[in-house]
Amino acid sequence: MSKGQVLAVDLGGTKITAGVVGSDGRVTGRRTIPTGAQRGPEAILTDLGDVLEALRADAPEARLIGIGSAGVVDPQDGSILSATDAIPGWTGTPLAERISRRLGLPAFALNDVHAHALGEARHGAGADRASMLMVAVGTGVGGGFVEHGRVKTGARAVAGHVGHVPVPEAAGLDCTCGRSGHLEAVGSGPAILAAYKRGGGEATDTREIAARAEAGEELAREVLTTGARAVGRTVGALLNVLDPEIVVLSGGMAAAGELWWSSVHEGVGLEAMDRVADAPVVPATAGAEAALLGAAQYARDRAADTAI
Repeated sequence: MSKGQVLAVDLGGTKITAGVVGSDGRVTGRRTIPTGAQRGPEAILTDLGDVLEALRADAPEARLIGIGSAGVVDPQDGSILSATDAIPGWTGTPLAERISRRLGLPAFALNDVHAHALGEARHGAGADRASMLMVAVGTGVGGGFVEHGRVKTGARAVAGHVGHVPVPEAAGLDCTCGRSGHLEAVGSGPAILAAYKRGGGEATDTREIAARAEAGEELAREVLTTGARAVGRTVGALLNVLDPEIVVLSGGMAAAGELWWSSVHEGVGLEAMDRVADAPVVPATAGAEAALLGAAQYARDRAADTAI
């Protein structure tokens, strides 16, 4: 069963995307709906069940469900151990159990960034590598470490919170976790936009700042390169700790242009020890479907492990 079609889900605070993932890694029947997070878990579970039932009607051979979800997810039972206010009341939701009961199929859930990392490792820039560190830099900063095809969730399921590593560029800046001085406070998209506005600039989003930076505007260059250098410092430090074969960067900031990338590589050089300093640090290639691919692979692996 583990080699057949899988109903896969990428569930975030803003939208839910689902599709059918075949054994060849192709995604078909892709559907996206708003999460409607403020309505609460019951409404989300109902909508998700509706979408999966519609998908199943077109893919009757699917026998597994894989879900990548926002929040810290229990790798054993697929419940939500903790979550931010992006989805109010999401903590404690027995996600995999409820969806399994609704569809009558085994369901397995993991964190959405972990799913993204697994998809990238199996089908993207990390394919055929023994180990891969993925760092996703966008609205927040997350990550995942995949070794021999399995994503590491950690003893408490919180492995990969790359955004909460301290960096000197973030000294004195409040982080979304309630502490200060962490990477997310300086390297994420919202942090770069906030820094630009603190410096007296006006912009609607980080794409605009990146374009101005590439055009030579001093303030835009300063905030963009500072954030990117901090990302690179963190990558360098993690290279020292984990020694992955390759590092893959994804998320909106990874599309910010050559100036951002050159500053990331500068930051890596500031922290990485000589033995790991030449590890490839490259863009993600699995695309928007990476989390679906990862969620499907996770379901296959778990089903194989439990002989379902």
